[in-house]
Amino acid sequence: MKNIYVPTKSPEDWKKLLAEPDKHWRRGYSARTLAYCWEEANGIPSEVADVFAQMPIFKELETLIVIPEHQVPLPGGVRPSQNDCWVLSHTAEDLVSIAVEGKVSETFGPTIGEWLNEASPGKIERLNFLCDRIGLNILLPQNIRYQLLHRTASSVIEAKRFHARHAIMLVHSFSPTAERFNEYQLFASLFGTQVVANQIVSVGKLNNIHLYLAWVNGDQRYLGM
Repeated sequence: MKNIYVPTKSPEDWKKLLAEPDKHWRRGYSARTLAYCWEEANGIPSEVADVFAQMPIFKELETLIVIPEHQVPLPGGVRPSQNDCWVLSHTAEDLVSIAVEGKVSETFGPTIGEWLNEASPGKIERLNFLCDRIGLNILLPQNIRYQLLHRTASSVIEAKRFHARHAIMLVHSFSPTAERFNEYQLFASLFGTQVVANQIVSVGKLNNIHLYLAWVNGDQRYLGM
């Protein structure tokens, strides 16, 4: 992972950072939709900021940097967790790490059961690492989506790296029917939490880092851009 980042000039600059640009950069799909939304906002989009403001500590949240397709290295393999974007913000007193997962109708990828099929020692190492980072000391149900696990861990890992006291895993969904929300609900239930759309919830404190989950419905006009 490189430590030098180049500023964007337009949403199209996000395209070249994708793992498979020709496949994922399509109108109505999450990568392009999220890029146009966040690039125009030049920070946290208003609908996201409104949901975050449900927590008094985040009412005056200010964006410091937004990094598209930010990669967070993980043990047990060569592939990192590639966040659709990662945000470093600050409150009046503390830094905040935000790992963003954009969605329209795409899936959250394989389930834990599918991902662990014929699991290598490296996968077992990675799974244990992820669970430890987000405080899940339980046997994970096989139908939990692996992507939600490592995206949440990314927010905590980067919070620790930047000495932030708050970590948020955000699903920014542009689906008109909130597709895949049931999978997000199932994931949140691992923390003993019930969730609804357009809500941010606190799910615990890990080594002085407060962890939150949020699902925010995005502005539909970006689907056509």
